[in-house]
Amino acid sequence: MEINLKDIHSPADIKGLDLEHLHLLSGELRAALMRKLAAHGGHVGPNLGVVEATVALHYVFDAPSDKIVFDVSHQSYVHKMLTGRIEAFIDPAKYDDVTGYTCPGESDYDLFEVGHTSTSISLATGLAKARDLKGGKENVIAFIGDASLGGGMALEALNYAPELGSNIIIILNDNQMSIAENHGELYNHLAELRKTNGTSPNNIFKALGYEYIYVGEGNDLRALIHAYKAAKDQPRAVLVHINTMKGMGLPCAESNQEAFHFAAPFDLKTGAPANPLDAESYDDMFARKMLEHTRADKNVAVMTAGTPGAFGLTPAVRDAMGSQYIDTGIAEQDCVTMAAGLAKGGVRPVMGVVATFIQRAYDQLSHDVAINNLPAVFVEFYGSLFGMNDMTHLGFFDIAMISNIPNIRMLAPATAEEYIAMLDYAIGQTDHPVVIRTPGGAVSHQSTPVNTDFTRYDIVEEGADVALIAEGPMLGIARKAAALLRDKGVTPTVINPRILSQVDTECLDTLKGYRHVITVEDGIIDGGFGQKVASYLAPTGIRVTCLGLKKEFEDRYKVADLLRDNSLTPEQIAELAI
Repeated sequence: MEINLKDIHSPADIKGLDLEHLHLLSGELRAALMRKLAAHGGHVGPNLGVVEATVALHYVFDAPSDKIVFDVSHQSYVHKMLTGRIEAFIDPAKYDDVTGYTCPGESDYDLFEVGHTSTSISLATGLAKARDLKGGKENVIAFIGDASLGGGMALEALNYAPELGSNIIIILNDNQMSIAENHGELYNHLAELRKTNGTSPNNIFKALGYEYIYVGEGNDLRALIHAYKAAKDQPRAVLVHINTMKGMGLPCAESNQEAFHFAAPFDLKTGAPANPLDAESYDDMFARKMLEHTRADKNVAVMTAGTPGAFGLTPAVRDAMGSQYIDTGIAEQDCVTMAAGLAKGGVRPVMGVVATFIQRAYDQLSHDVAINNLPAVFVEFYGSLFGMNDMTHLGFFDIAMISNIPNIRMLAPATAEEYIAMLDYAIGQTDHPVVIRTPGGAVSHQSTPVNTDFTRYDIVEEGADVALIAEGPMLGIARKAAALLRDKGVTPTVINPRILSQVDTECLDTLKGYRHVITVEDGIIDGGFGQKVASYLAPTGIRVTCLGLKKEFEDRYKVADLLRDNSLTPEQIAELAI
């Protein structure tokens, strides 16, 4: 017997299959997934681990009339394969036709653009309440992983959902892993439930009012179908706890779950990267520098909210840091406010964070850290147009968001040497919270000494009449534009601003006789550092042009296209300067 994946156009095509054919289907889906992931890259472990759980989900429930919300949604590949998008997983020419997350623009089966964690239960409670108000009868299902369950928002929604008094189903995919290892007492509780096959009298879900169903073999179709049928159409909150294996079916992903949470293209047999990277990177620099500081000073603590691999904090580095390494799990709010407490207690916290995730803790950054003016350090990664490019993970809104919070000093190094110097400065000072934007793109170097007065701009090329003020990785682009201008007889001044939360008025005062000042930033124009410069220079009558990105949600853009569309190429900048 064979299953032809090309025949799967919707969940209706699997409803009539018997268990044997569902097993065959799951095997074909997993094999197709592995082929695409090896060739294209993507979230490996999360998707391989839920093949059977997703097949059973669409076999039992009746989407899209039944509403399914995937948490993070980076485990929704099989869902997409079963809902009319199979070609994007079996035809290499169409691999990029779908995003890595649920996307309503692709299909009515996808309800939300989702890429951040711990949102599914809240979204599901809203859908369920809307259904109840409208007199509907459909099932509402939140599919959430154990890592996401530890996020504050998920726990808040977990507390609220039973109060609805109506149908809401939470499928808890427990694979015993976050991106890295799990952290928090909740996971010891889940372990107790697994150990007792769900029978422990100590059960948080029952205590909160859920009907609780445990599936010890969470990759077993028969058990999953039985559990889902028991939950379907229940007029109350039900939690189905399934014990799965992350990366199931791919030995390298099963044995190295952290590395294969997300992977670039790799060899399917060995797991080796298809295109090994041997170039230096800022994340490795950060990890080395933090290891150096923790070894030298027991009062330095390195923090993360569940994403240590994004900044080079490998298991070996984490082990070497010992108790000075803190992982709060995927809970940015807790991590930022804990950093405030550490700073108040005399410890210097350094939180590594992906820029798109720091926005999840905006209130904590403002209310708990900045109002109290505590010397916590936050080092951002991927806060750049050269970073992640899908709609839910954009990092280039960070300058406008963070640089306008009082007391915070936001720094933007342009070179490796500035980066290291800023890390040392931030950890050594005690006056302010500091946010450092790790540069996007390739590592740049400078041969001149670093000016460590980071309240001052740095003039890197002396000129006249025209000034280019470009931060972070945009400095290299501006210097190329300056070279083009020199070829045309114009000698511009090129300035590296370095600090984005305030202007260097002394430096800007030297430009008051200039004809044209152009600011160039690696973020959106609205609320960015360029508008601060323009506001200060406005009374002088100098023409100021602010270059950066439009205030838009871009999706899977090409860097070259985005630069060109926003007049950020060297040629366009030079043309504007004349």
